[in-house]
Amino acid sequence: MEFGSILISESAANSENPQDVINSNISIVNLMREEKIDDEDIHEDALMSYYLDFYAAQIAQGNFAQFVYNSGWNKELNELIEEGLEIIGAPKHLELFQEQCKKVRLMSNIKLGKFLKGKLEGVNPIRDAINNNAFSTPEISGLENLVELNAAFLKHHPDTQILTVDIIFELLEDYLDREIKRS
Repeated sequence: MEFGSILISESAANSENPQDVINSNISIVNLMREEKIDDEDIHEDALMSYYLDFYAAQIAQGNFAQFVYNSGWNKELNELIEEGLEIIGAPKHLELFQEQCKKVRLMSNIKLGKFLKGKLEGVNPIRDAINNNAFSTPEISGLENLVELNAAFLKHHPDTQILTVDIIFELLEDYLDREIKRS
């Protein structure tokens, strides 16, 4: 049975920082996973937002090659991110993501495997070929801030419930039919 809501804490929703909204979603998804709720039973858009944040963080920290490396180049994850970029309204990011994916798909399996098994740091011509500095240009990052778009998507989603942390725990406990240990 799917948990039919995206849950965001009141304090995160009221924060001036859009990353707080995303972090609230991430914390709740992580809690659900810790409590052995299968990903299939977590709201698909909560998961999509979760992975969009992972993607955005990887790009910000180490460009596209870091995303490829740390994700293990997962087809399902790539499809979810592509769908997410479209849904949150980031067409420039989507276009760049698709271009970068094509670059990786055109790479031989041997070359990609070598990249994924090697080290990301140091001299790495495969990493350098995968990277694209367009992610940090004002045309992309300035016009389409993934954090702001992702947070707005979560806050305005028809299935989002903005609740106190205590009520979020109560809802999850009702869903699980057991108490959750709170730290």
